[in-house]
Amino acid sequence: MLLVLPLLLKRLLPAHHEKRPAVRVPFLNRLAQLTGKNPASGSAVLSRSHAQSLAAWVFWISIVTALARPQYFEPPITQVQATRDLLLAIDLSASMQIEDFTGASEKTVDRLTATKQVVDDFLKRREGDRVGLILFGNAAFVQVPFTTDLNVCRELLNEAQVGMAGPKTAIGDAIGLAINVFDRSEQKDRVLILLTDGNDTSSKIPPADAARIAKDKAIVIHTIAMGDPEAAGEDKLDTQSLKEIADTTDGEFFQALNRKQLEQIYVTLDQLDTREIESVSYRPRHEMYFWPLAFAILTSLLFQIWMVYRDRSRQYILN
Repeated sequence: MLLVLPLLLKRLLPAHHEKRPAVRVPFLNRLAQLTGKNPASGSAVLSRSHAQSLAAWVFWISIVTALARPQYFEPPITQVQATRDLLLAIDLSASMQIEDFTGASEKTVDRLTATKQVVDDFLKRREGDRVGLILFGNAAFVQVPFTTDLNVCRELLNEAQVGMAGPKTAIGDAIGLAINVFDRSEQKDRVLILLTDGNDTSSKIPPADAARIAKDKAIVIHTIAMGDPEAAGEDKLDTQSLKEIADTTDGEFFQALNRKQLEQIYVTLDQLDTREIESVSYRPRHEMYFWPLAFAILTSLLFQIWMVYRDRSRQYILN
């Protein structure tokens, strides 16, 4: 609309008037009769040259284009936002060093090594989640707070060693610590995957009580019993307690006697815990108004230089 504004102003507004000196001729009427001319009354309207009109339009179009703020948009950049907090609790008690599982190379490895390999593959598929890691033995501690950097979580899990948290198993304390971690979370979906190969031997809070508190906090706990169900003593696998924890929190109980079963459990968990991935996309933009503005200034400057040169050339010719 602004582009046609000069045309509207030219049509609607009166022409510019300017008084100039003139020669008074007393015998103008007689002179007109002798020459056969009929003099007109009023002022003369000066006309603009084609070069001036072209320069004015180029300047005006450039200014209007600059006012329109043209922008250059880069390709869209998409960022995935976490929609759920996922916490992994891994048992590091002494029994996790028993070598009764197979590794990726089909060689016999200890339970923790097999767990690391399977969980590492699981984490690769967790895009869209914030993931945290709790390690527990005699006590539980947070190895990785909630993060969307899954590579960091995988790396710190790989550095975990059997016995670094003590030789015993504190399942209840691990759940209690998970509850505290979730209390600082703003996500509605909260999932804890707890893996152990024994029974609770050192918790200050019973696992069943911790599970009821987790239920009140809307935390879903999936439990994985790993290893030999016929073990005795402190290494005895308490599947009944793990089933109760899962049932109390509306989670699932799984049992893995070998690597294939353990892999299938995490595949099942991956399919079971479906979630919507929220993504935010934006396109970086760069202002381009300075290009038409610079062109307008340059055009005006060059035209003024040309006008000065033309006037001086005319004066030189007349002289």
